[in-house]
Amino acid sequence: MITMAGETILLFGATGQLGCALYQKLSRFSKIVVPERQTADFLNPESLATTIRETAPSLIVNAAAYTAVDWAEEDEERAIAVNTIAPKVLAEGAEQLGATLIHVSTDFVFDGRADRPYLETDETAPLNVYGRTKRDGEDAIQESGVSHLIFRTSWIYTQNGINFLRTMERLFQERDEVRVVADQIGTPTWAGTLAEAMSSIIRMGTGSPELYVENSGIYHMTGAGQTSWHGLASSYFEARKSQGISYRCKSVKPISSDEYPTPARRPAYSVLDSNQLERAFGVVLPSWEIQLSEFLGEPSPQQ
Repeated sequence: MITMAGETILLFGATGQLGCALYQKLSRFSKIVVPERQTADFLNPESLATTIRETAPSLIVNAAAYTAVDWAEEDEERAIAVNTIAPKVLAEGAEQLGATLIHVSTDFVFDGRADRPYLETDETAPLNVYGRTKRDGEDAIQESGVSHLIFRTSWIYTQNGINFLRTMERLFQERDEVRVVADQIGTPTWAGTLAEAMSSIIRMGTGSPELYVENSGIYHMTGAGQTSWHGLASSYFEARKSQGISYRCKSVKPISSDEYPTPARRPAYSVLDSNQLERAFGVVLPSWEIQLSEFLGEPSPQQ
């Protein structure tokens, strides 16, 4: 295990897109325990319970998840283990210690039929295995009675791991034309921004665990605005060209979801309303356009 000086936080998923960014933020002010995968195996619930007992943290942060949306359709057992059973075990372990669990969830718990941004209180109706297992994980945490903060976010990207922008970068180099779905609407979120928002809330709760208890529940955590996958790809493409990057690709073409069938159905609209996050913690994420500019290291556009 890796530990650092400060308050004890047990962090799961530290090698993932969000987890890596979270580790960098949290390690500045807290003692972080990062269990090795063979020590805390999300496919072995007892190993998770043992890790929690031995670590005895005041806070557990779960940034781990089975996020391969299409693969989950054929790998449901593993998705359930990671996204539903493991969070239940983490919640029960935290509750026994009197600790708080912070857990990351997804916009895919909704069916995409809304005509305005989703509220935390809106009914969930996931369209695919991934969304269903994440929703069931949320339910398990809430039913455990543990002090918890569940942050739903959407369309995460960063420099590492497998994500949409890294795929686009590769396709722009390989193809003359890249075709991207334009009828699925959501809010892209840079992992760096998300980690900063989460760590700011954790800093507020350092030494003041009543903050978690008083505000226990589900919160949406994305920036302002919305776009399509095509809109995100086009914005990234143009920004990279303005930085002097040369691609083989000359055109980013919008297509419909019907033209790009996938094993898992996606919600057509999954924009989240994050006003409750601001009301509870005073935290506001920048718009998705500003996040993209910051990710690319460029001056941010005017809000």
